[in-house]
This record gives sequence, structure tokens and C-alpha cells, in this order.
Amino acid sequence: MRIPKSWVPIMAKKIIDNLIAGQMITPKIPVEKLIEQADAIILAELMIEDRLNNEVRELLKKHETDIERNRMDYRKLFELTKQKLVKERNLVL
Repeated sequence: MRIPKSWVPIMAKKIIDNLIAGQMITPKIPVEKLIEQADAIILAELMIEDRLNNEVRELLKKHETDIERNRMDYRKLFELTKQKLVKERNLVL
């Protein structure tokens, strides 16, 4: 995750407060609960890249022997594999 997790609740509150102040939404649930839900959604979205990185590491770990034997650049393989998965899954990072 590119930003600290501690910032997510602050971002969620700011987004919800701005949406309400701009009369773009009218909450039908308590604002605190809405902020909690926004917090969870933002956090889940931000964690996509972390989960993808872990998946790529596990995938490359399975081919560790081949990578070492053929002296392949692990970092480059990591980035290429990651980009391939991003494209296949239509992810936005």
C-alpha cells in the first residue's frame, strides 16, 4: 500500500464530509457508519496491489530454481508478471 493505513480513516472522513457539504449525497445511515464503510472500501482498494505483489512472489517462488539456473533478473520478471496479471484482471493500481 502506497499510503499509511492510518491515513485511510482520515481520507474516508474527508471524502464523506465533502460529499455531504457539497450536497452530493444525503446519508440514509448515520454518518459515522457511512465513514466506516467508506474506510473499509478504500482500504480494500488500496490493498489490491499488496495482494497482487504477494501473489506474484508466490508464483515466482515456484520457479525459483529455473530463475536462478537461467540467471534471470528477478526484479524484471516480477514487474513483467505483475503487469501481465494487472492487464488480465483489468486492475487499476
